[in-house]
Amino acid sequence: MEIIKYQEKYKKDFIELNTAWVEKYFTMEQEDIDILYHVDEFLEKGSMIFFAVEDDHVFATCMVMPFGNDVWEICKLAANEKYQGHGAGSAVFKACMDYAIDSGAKKLTLISNHILKPALHIYEKYGFKHVTVNRGDEYKRCDVQCEYIVTQNQ
Repeated sequence: MEIIKYQEKYKKDFIELNTAWVEKYFTMEQEDIDILYHVDEFLEKGSMIFFAVEDDHVFATCMVMPFGNDVWEICKLAANEKYQGHGAGSAVFKACMDYAIDSGAKKLTLISNHILKPALHIYEKYGFKHVTVNRGDEYKRCDVQCEYIVTQNQ
């Protein structure tokens, strides 16, 4: 399995994996549509998407975007259910963290939902801490917010 940065040929996988994930647990919201179907605009503004790929099959994908004031958001983490258990979700999440930190992030943030136990495990594994939700207006499904403060040693 290889972790790669965004390539146009995987754009459809990014959209399909995220759509399938959202629709399995929730319903698509306007913010989902804005990001998934205007991904090129986000990439032009400094965002990056990573893919875990093996034999040209996408196992997982994750996006990171600048949020302002040295804060970056990790979002759109989705894994192909056929390939779960390979560590792909964790690998693309870590690639997003590293990209943001290398780009000058001082804090990483994300929003999620309490029922997504595997995703919450990944966040906690990489040192994200639960904080009071103050960004829930973006998604109706959001009831968890986590942050990671970048230390000088990184």
